[in-house]
Amino acid sequence: MTRQSDLRNEIESYESLKKRTEDTQELVDIADASMQDELIQETEKIENEIDRLELNTLLSGKYDRGNALLAIHAGAGGTDSQDWAAMLERMYLRWGERHGYSTDILDRTVGEEAGIKSVTISVNGLMAYGYLHPEKGVHRLVRLSPFDAAHRRHTSFALVEVLPEMDDLDEVKVPMDDIKIDVYKSSGAGGQNVQKNATAVRLTHIPSGLVVTCQNERSLVQNKENALRVLKARLLAIKQDAQDAKLSELRGEYTKAEWGSQIRSYVLHPYQLVKDHRTEHEIGNTQAVLDGDIDPFIQSYLRKPDQ
Repeated sequence: MTRQSDLRNEIESYESLKKRTEDTQELVDIADASMQDELIQETEKIENEIDRLELNTLLSGKYDRGNALLAIHAGAGGTDSQDWAAMLERMYLRWGERHGYSTDILDRTVGEEAGIKSVTISVNGLMAYGYLHPEKGVHRLVRLSPFDAAHRRHTSFALVEVLPEMDDLDEVKVPMDDIKIDVYKSSGAGGQNVQKNATAVRLTHIPSGLVVTCQNERSLVQNKENALRVLKARLLAIKQDAQDAKLSELRGEYTKAEWGSQIRSYVLHPYQLVKDHRTEHEIGNTQAVLDGDIDPFIQSYLRKPDQ
């Protein structure tokens, strides 16, 4: 039913755009000079809508139309990197708000002085994973550190994970015998119930060593369900990466995204610039980017011929 609803909305978007284009063409044929500004504005809106629909055709992967799990991990750099991770969290939450996606923080570990050590966010909405998956990789920040008494320039790193959230959790089979479950009291904010009761959950996948924690919900059952969602998504991502690596190695083009290979740099000093190293796309308005305006980077990556 969800798939049917999505397809219906997509068809209605095409039909609406077709009608608007025909109406605008008719107005062009009969319009006088007083209507010129209005027609220019409508034409620009139509062009933007065409660009959006064209971009959607590039998202044809198995999970592109579905929800996403986005995780941010602070890298080396202490408090500065933890603050940078919090800045990225805010950027992606703002981006989700711009696009009408609902976001839910499943797990969040705060830093000792400022920022966060890690956060896992569920992003729900049509094509959330398709649009977000280009953000996967290391993000680098260069700025004058607000945590350095000498106010020196620091470089900070954070790793962004983007995982597909499966509609059918049975798609990835994980025997419960392979999972170690630990229950403990939440260390973060969350109200009296979270503080007093052991509601936080840590799942350890014994064969792979993967560890997932969830503590933001007030219910132990909810945290366990959310942790299992994240664990299965990570196991699916590992399986997909292995398949992609095998294909890429056969083509002679495989390079693994690790800490040493940042995908994007955000420079706040000595100049203002955000640059994507995969597409060479760059923007000088760093504040707009940090406020969630990352669509130009996503679009330039998706439109690359080799994507």
